[in-house]
Amino acid sequence: MTDMSYLDGNMLDGPLRELFAVDLSSATGRCDHCGRVGPMAGLQVYSHAPGLVGRCPACTEVMLRLVRAPDRAWFDLRGTTFLQVPMPLDQPHPGPL
Repeated sequence: MTDMSYLDGNMLDGPLRELFAVDLSSATGRCDHCGRVGPMAGLQVYSHAPGLVGRCPACTEVMLRLVRAPDRAWFDLRGTTFLQVPMPLDQPHPGPL
């Protein structure tokens, strides 16, 4: 590997905080199993487990898992190929990563 300049992972704190400060129900995701693209608000959400499980409305595969404890949360998007989050146009952005 060539010697490339990189930043510590702490640099992601600001951009990720900005990203997760938006309403994720308006985000668009693609199911890793069937390829369906749609709003996260359209997922079938089950709350009968220790946490929330969001399933694809087309193929019912798990796209999202969210488990919350008093002092932390676990957010698993393994069943989601991408998550496209709309960002306000009046906010400055950090530029390409």
